[in-house]
Amino acid sequence: MTDDNNRVHLTGRISGVPESKVLPSGDEVVSFRLVVRRSAAARRRSKQVVDTIECSAWTAALRRSVLRLEPGTAVTVAGALRRRFTSGGAGVMSFVSVDVDSCRKVTPSAVASEA
Repeated sequence: MTDDNNRVHLTGRISGVPESKVLPSGDEVVSFRLVVRRSAAARRRSKQVVDTIECSAWTAALRRSVLRLEPGTAVTVAGALRRRFTSGGAGVMSFVSVDVDSCRKVTPSAVASEA
């Protein structure tokens, strides 16, 4: 038996205006993208400097809080990774996103120190 733990903590910047959506089920979700700088070790292996991670806020209080965030705001999020599926012109695709449990503003220097 293992002690599995699907818990992530990310620090980065909001890349655009958070978007509220009502799903066919009637559930509401606020989605946003978080730009996270890669570590120095990771940048030695790849030319890519940042990763952009899709995040989803589901609870009413968290949705209201996230909707007030502006692009460029530095935040720390905590939550769990989820594999999601979407269909489009290219067929069914999957991607990983974070179901956010908490999101708080941080100083811009906190984002730089994570690099």
